[in-house]
Amino acid sequence: MPIDATDATFERDVIQRSHEQTVVVDFWAAWCGPCRQLTPALEKAVAARGEQMELVKIDTDANPMVSQAFRIQSIPAVKAFKDGKIVDEFLGALPPAQVERFLDGLLPSEADGLVAAGGEANLRRALELEPGRADAVLALARLVDREEALSLLANVAGSFAADGLAARLRLEEDAELRSAFAAIDEGQYEQGLDVLIAAIAESEGDHREDLRRAVVGVLDELGVEHPVAREARRKLAAALY
Repeated sequence: MPIDATDATFERDVIQRSHEQTVVVDFWAAWCGPCRQLTPALEKAVAARGEQMELVKIDTDANPMVSQAFRIQSIPAVKAFKDGKIVDEFLGALPPAQVERFLDGLLPSEADGLVAAGGEANLRRALELEPGRADAVLALARLVDREEALSLLANVAGSFAADGLAARLRLEEDAELRSAFAAIDEGQYEQGLDVLIAAIAESEGDHREDLRRAVVGVLDELGVEHPVAREARRKLAAALY
């Protein structure tokens, strides 16, 4: 059954709940004819997907704060939330078939499930379904031999993590650099990154570029807010320029 949320319960019923499952919010009003057309199809389609998603209804007349917060100017309006954020939406009374397609687009794909499960066979199947998928390539590259890993990573475009891992595989032939990567794997990020960055100043050509890619890959994994990453970016810039 759908949940009837209010201004007071929206945070709990939608934002918090969306961290556990997809929440589809139907903004409606009693006077809205198209809402009466859409709601039965929406309720039936969400119910058919079981615990994969939840339907929450918001009466826009009775709950003006939520309606204003999400700039609801026309109804019916449907917004889907995941992890506290809107991930998709539509306006108007869509036909049932389009409602079904909208909801299907919110669910994990077969490849999503295979990547989440992990394991070489699952990852290979995920790449058959979605060739070049970066997260599947990265996970599989860590399971196979060096040559196959480099071949896999070469097919991923625009990924700092993939470029960084490929660079690492080439650089690990150097014993000192291999120790730096081992330190990073053990959580000694500053120690390992300092060795890699220091090596940049003494290198040139492809080797220098691989060192840069390897460092950028580690920094991408750490994220912009990590204290070691912030200082390492400054050191990297100094070494490069």
